[in-house]
Amino acid sequence: MTSDQETMRLLGRIADALDRLAPPPPRPTALDEADAFVWHSEPEGLEPVHKVNRVDVALLKGIERQRDTLLDNTRRFARGLSANNALLWGARGTGKSSLVKAVHAAINAEGAERLALVEIHREDIPSLPRLLAVLRPSRRRIVLFCDDLSFEAADESYKSLKAVLEGGVEGRPDNVVFYATSNRRHLMSREMIENERSTAIHPGEATEEKVSLSDRFGLWLGFHNLDQATFFAIIDGYAAAYGLSMPATRLHAEALEWSMTRGSRSGRVAWQFIQDLAGRLGQRLE
Repeated sequence: MTSDQETMRLLGRIADALDRLAPPPPRPTALDEADAFVWHSEPEGLEPVHKVNRVDVALLKGIERQRDTLLDNTRRFARGLSANNALLWGARGTGKSSLVKAVHAAINAEGAERLALVEIHREDIPSLPRLLAVLRPSRRRIVLFCDDLSFEAADESYKSLKAVLEGGVEGRPDNVVFYATSNRRHLMSREMIENERSTAIHPGEATEEKVSLSDRFGLWLGFHNLDQATFFAIIDGYAAAYGLSMPATRLHAEALEWSMTRGSRSGRVAWQFIQDLAGRLGQRLE
């Protein structure tokens, strides 16, 4: 065997080894494979979600105004009409992400053109322009959803989102609307805003770029802590929907005690109580 042949064999073995080490290319995902997807940036691709973790929109109590507003906006979008990006902000556990997923299901249940729901994680926001390049050619209309969105002082990834919402050369595709939830109305903490203003040469301009990001959402929907009557209405709705049999007086007393141990009344706390109650009653939540 000549030295050239030996060299070629060695190079072939090296190439085979590198192929085995390299991750396989992402499988192209057609947006008609499912109604919900999660975007992964490494490796890039859409992962179908065939069973979404959500509750029925009728079980979301105490947020009727927010529900109706988001339903109307999403319904117009599904029909091919103009619609706004939406920022759902407020206290933790008050139903922000639950509402987005419930509205998506409700609109699809109406029998119109089925929307796709695509979730992008907060840490993957820098890959947002590449995700939109994947979504833009699709004939489906898509709700792009980011849960718990916020930015820290040194975080520059908000610029990717800002260009997409408005102001970029391409901007948001016509077949995509962006919904985000956040605990912060301006997507950054008050302490961060005050700190940047106090240390800036031009305080008025220091935070303009970051604060203006929230202005690019056409809808601002605020969510707040529940009063006791609404909390009990949520508990009653869940108990009836899942067939959990318990006298109302006892049900409310146990739910109130549960909320006191958690230090708050919210939809999340109500759902956690219902899960505990179902377990104690030996029933499955299906």
